Amino acid sequence: MALLQISEPGQAPDPHQRRIAVGIDLGTTHSLVAALRHGHSVCLPDAQGRVFLPSVLRFLPAAAPHRSPSRQIGWEALQAQTQDPANTISSVKRLMGRTRADLQASGVLERLPYTVVDGAGMAAVRTVAGDISPVEVSAEILATLRQRAEDSFDAELYGAVITVPAYFDDAQRQATKDAAQLAGLKVLRLLNEPTAAALAYGLDQAAEGLYAVFDLGGGTFDVSLLRLSRGVFEVLATGGDSALGGDDYDRAFADALLLRCGHRGHASELPLAERAALLAEARRLKEALCNLDDAAQTLPFAATLHGQALQCPVSRAEFDAATTALTERTVAALRRVLRDARVTPEQVQGVVLVGGATRMPALRQAVATYFGRAPLTDLNPDEVVALGAALQAQQLAGNPDSGEGWLLLDVTPLSLGLETMGGLVERIVPRNTPLPAALAQDFTTYQDGQTALALHVLQGERDLVQDCRSLARFELRGIPPMVAGAARIRVTFHLDADGLLSVSAREQSSGVEAHIEVKPSYGLSDEQIAAMLQEGNASAEQDMRARALRQAQVEADRMAAATRSALAADGALLQPEERAAIEALLQAQARIRLLDDAAALDDATEALAQGCEEFAARRMNRSIATALAGQNIDQF
Repeated sequence: MALLQISEPGQAPDPHQRRIAVGIDLGTTHSLVAALRHGHSVCLPDAQGRVFLPSVLRFLPAAAPHRSPSRQIGWEALQAQTQDPANTISSVKRLMGRTRADLQASGVLERLPYTVVDGAGMAAVRTVAGDISPVEVSAEILATLRQRAEDSFDAELYGAVITVPAYFDDAQRQATKDAAQLAGLKVLRLLNEPTAAALAYGLDQAAEGLYAVFDLGGGTFDVSLLRLSRGVFEVLATGGDSALGGDDYDRAFADALLLRCGHRGHASELPLAERAALLAEARRLKEALCNLDDAAQTLPFAATLHGQALQCPVSRAEFDAATTALTERTVAALRRVLRDARVTPEQVQGVVLVGGATRMPALRQAVATYFGRAPLTDLNPDEVVALGAALQAQQLAGNPDSGEGWLLLDVTPLSLGLETMGGLVERIVPRNTPLPAALAQDFTTYQDGQTALALHVLQGERDLVQDCRSLARFELRGIPPMVAGAARIRVTFHLDADGLLSVSAREQSSGVEAHIEVKPSYGLSDEQIAAMLQEGNASAEQDMRARALRQAQVEADRMAAATRSALAADGALLQPEERAAIEALLQAQARIRLLDDAAALDDATEALAQGCEEFAARRMNRSIATALAGQNIDQF
């Protein structure tokens, strides 16, 4: 009797064959790669036993004409950062999916120790090797981690789960995918960093209940609230600040050090080499001070600026004072996320800290004060994201030891919708909608005989198009000509597990359809992302009034256009004084439309509708009489 090997869906057909899949934490400061070994998720070391790879890439001049420039990556590049800052690219994660104008508007540009120029679609870094895209830099880092993993297993990788900040928008996520493709990696999924951390912690500790994940990395800050229950990881709400990270603490401390030594000015005003050296010293001092038990104990600071030596003692208390405003921003984001989820701090069972910056004592104290309990520090905050991503990679690779008894339910951080008449945004996908998702809504035409519809896809929490971010535009053509409002066009938003969007539109009666994969233009400013929810709350009343006015104007224009069309076609049905009365109502409505008064405009439109009721009845009677002319009852 022949034996057949039957495999589970998604699993390798050979039970002894194990696909090599890894989790990668592509970080602002450093990156890691992790995999499942002997039933446990571990970070993979390099040949020297180091699990961290500094996210730094340095370009060197070509040794000879017509030869490619050489490059250094990781620790070697980091050591040369202060000597050659113009050609050493660090914190590139902050440049992903951004234009130079965006970086300048958000204040990031002036704080970078290298030259940023306009590139093709997004900003680029000018080096001796030419203008280098952030995607290329990230690809080099990912390729190095891929090689490390393949060396560790002596086999090719099946794929990788790459983590991104929860607040990364479509442009940043797409840029990350592009970098992975350039590095020769198959992306199994883009996973939000707080979700990956919760996955690692939840499976390791068998935790259940409500947990907040506080993720402060080198360049981004995320906070997510999750419910862990019987293997289901459900994200209830997410928030944060994509323009806040450990790098900002370094810069704030560097400015304080200059002031402490009597130097009036900011680190951003220094030459590139001196700026890089000062930031490196500030980072070294920050880490050393945070490891001291006594906040009043001092350490020596020494630097050379403009040929002059600066020296002074500094304490952790001074560091805490210099960075208080940044810490307060993280607590404000915590409040917003819990408010979105309608949860009180007392209901949260635990707080998981992620990211090396969470080692700062003042930050831990602020989190403990807000929640009324000490945060959880069981796992290494630098490694927990990569460890969680490795667990998800095993599941997606279909390996037998992948832990298939758990499920991830992530959410989209910002609302998605369409532009409607009057410059209004109709939300289709509300923020914090679980992923993946497919939501649809029906729309119709505005004018008689309309055969095409322009669709404008937007992202944000405001009611007006001008206050939201444009993602894509496309057109649905071939709609059968009908009277206004008769067509039924169903627009469907599809969000995949990575949070990437596609939109389709279909006219129901004819089957005419259009579809677009939203490939966003790189360029939403960091401040715009971080402030969208805050702006939506702060301006809710103003937006409500503006939306009511726009809706009143759209209805007034529709009613006025229909009335004028009817007068042109069947005005002979009216006596002169009746027509004059309708014309007067039209003029009154037109005058009120110039005022910013939605209620008055609604009243004027309603008065016009009532004034035309008898006219509409006569038109209907005439249409029926025309249709019945020459017919007999037997035909019906």
